[in-house]
Amino acid sequence: MSFKIKLEIFEGPLDLLLYLVKKEHINIYDIPIAKIADEYMRYLELMRLLDLRIAGEFLVMASTLMQIKSRMLLPLEDNSQQRAEVEEQKQELIEQLLEYERFKQIAEELRLRQLERQKTFTRPRASETEQMVQKEKYFEASLFDLLTAFSKVLKEVPVELFYEAIKDEFTVEEKIHEILHLLLKEEVVFLSFLFNKAKNKLEIIVTFLAILELIRLKEIRVIQKKLFGEIEIIRNSNNIVPYEKRKN
Repeated sequence: MSFKIKLEIFEGPLDLLLYLVKKEHINIYDIPIAKIADEYMRYLELMRLLDLRIAGEFLVMASTLMQIKSRMLLPLEDNSQQRAEVEEQKQELIEQLLEYERFKQIAEELRLRQLERQKTFTRPRASETEQMVQKEKYFEASLFDLLTAFSKVLKEVPVELFYEAIKDEFTVEEKIHEILHLLLKEEVVFLSFLFNKAKNKLEIIVTFLAILELIRLKEIRVIQKKLFGEIEIIRNSNNIVPYEKRKN
């Protein structure tokens, strides 16, 4: 795959763990490590197959999870010290998650305060859709939300196909122009609509990469009306610049 994307929207490994805990409705104080480790590795594999650049911290966390999982699956034979070590390692991970969740909550509070302050300043008129988004409660869709939607669509795709996603028939640049053109006619486009209109599974992959590139360029915003809800795509009215100029 020749088209590589480096994203600013990449969250870290703790973001992925928190996402999985909430998605699976798991009690953060009693995380089933084996299940979470398997899910974590599945998302990492998706990122690898799409040729997204994975930060080293993701691999460190993967190693930690697999180590805890393997130690928990081995018979401990009444070895109280070994049991204590495994529980301590698991507890450290839970405390990391709790601390990071508190940090995220504080960051969200600061973001909301900033939005309130921005209302007191004159800004260029936003589109009707963005005005609606600003008034309503919404959630910015994360990379992991996008990967979840992507994996649902591509459940039946053989692994080999990921490695030949970019072909002459579909290119990321062409798909970017197509999505932007569609957003000139429609103020809101559902991610599921873009996937469903694709002619084949290779086009779905290229569409996904184009969306990631548009997010990186800050040309679009991806939002959800509720956590883990359907993903909507809108133009970022604060950054509407012709794509050709963005490339230069």
